[in-house]
Amino acid sequence: MPVPKNLFKAALRDGRPQIGLWLNTGEPLIAELAGTAGFDWLVIDGEHGPNDLRSIIEQLRALSASPAEAVVRPPMGEPWMIKQLLDAGARTLLVPMVDSAEQARALVKAVRYPPHGIRGVGAAVARASAFNTVSDYAETAADEICLLVQAETRAAIADLENIAAVEGIDGVFIGPADLSADMGYLGRIEAPEVQEVIEKALATITAAGKAAGILTFNEALNLRYIDLGARFVAVGSDVAEFAGTLRRLAGRYGRGTPGTGGASGY
Repeated sequence: MPVPKNLFKAALRDGRPQIGLWLNTGEPLIAELAGTAGFDWLVIDGEHGPNDLRSIIEQLRALSASPAEAVVRPPMGEPWMIKQLLDAGARTLLVPMVDSAEQARALVKAVRYPPHGIRGVGAAVARASAFNTVSDYAETAADEICLLVQAETRAAIADLENIAAVEGIDGVFIGPADLSADMGYLGRIEAPEVQEVIEKALATITAAGKAAGILTFNEALNLRYIDLGARFVAVGSDVAEFAGTLRRLAGRYGRGTPGTGGASGY
């Protein structure tokens, strides 16, 4: 049995826009439900969601029959975390807080076996190789692993051209909430100063031949980013959509608690 093709990675390489959703509940049933909704990619969030390795595995299993690509975001880009996630069956990773090309190069090594990287060799006993039924997993795994890095600080923006140029990086994701906070505009990603930086960043990533990505909860902004060349755009989260729908339903009967607004993107 060969390593399954990563159609999400292929779509990014071909320049086809991919629409995604964040999964923050940590619940396999919600992941399974989201997998039937028609999204191209779904982020299992280990940074801000209540997830550990076992809950991530359960969500990967819940999404195994879905056409949506399961994208796993670890809390940070530590090689030991990446090794565990890859062995658990994740093949598309979204790594937060990548501030330099040096960090990006280290992440590329973390997802590749020696002699091209530092990934530990042990997938024969793990989900990644379907428990050693993918006979050439070690030789071909890197071809289908998709590595996405998040640029979400002023330091990352300053080194963005170099980050995007790193071989082995498939896409660069702009984190607007953290970026706007680092710029002094906490909770105000719509500020003209922030939008100017984001739009220039999207152009820089695209010019480097890499896929540009972003998430906001603002439809007008998302559509604009797609027009500007963003190729993987997340348009909401399970928690926000679920909470908003329930509040609107309760509100129609004179009940409910209005939301506080909060961040409009990650």
